[in-house]
Amino acid sequence: MNHPFDAIRSLLERNNIEYELIEHTPVFTSEQAAAIRGMSKSQGAKSLLIKAQEAFYLMIIPGDRKLDGKKVKTLLGAKEIRFATPQEVVQVMHCEVGACYPFGNIIHVTMYVDVTLSKNNVISFNPGVHDKSIKMMWKDYQSIIQPQMVEITKEIYTPLK
Repeated sequence: MNHPFDAIRSLLERNNIEYELIEHTPVFTSEQAAAIRGMSKSQGAKSLLIKAQEAFYLMIIPGDRKLDGKKVKTLLGAKEIRFATPQEVVQVMHCEVGACYPFGNIIHVTMYVDVTLSKNNVISFNPGVHDKSIKMMWKDYQSIIQPQMVEITKEIYTPLK
């Protein structure tokens, strides 16, 4: 496989999708990514590789939300789920943890997108590297991915100070 970054750009260009490529210092969290992109955390498409029943699944959620394990277990009909190890992420996605991308189709991994991500007109994500981001219209992402939209998140609780 080509590097995910090249595969994603090729996919977007083949489909005549407009996108903005942003080069920046490496980012490793949703907070860092949102700040450097000048966008809200909710616009960041956080990609989480999980394993259930010997298969991998890619869960795409907004950067301001948390994966809800109970909902994912119900969705997959699984008794147990876990996040992929850093080694599994490299093996399956050909990138490091924190650089995962919302395109399961290029690696033949079933993916699910949380419905709350679709509330954004524009989304952004790391395309398999820590020092670049792609911004694109949600409608364009949806048109080329045709994701399975599901409810798999919950709000992140932040105590009042």
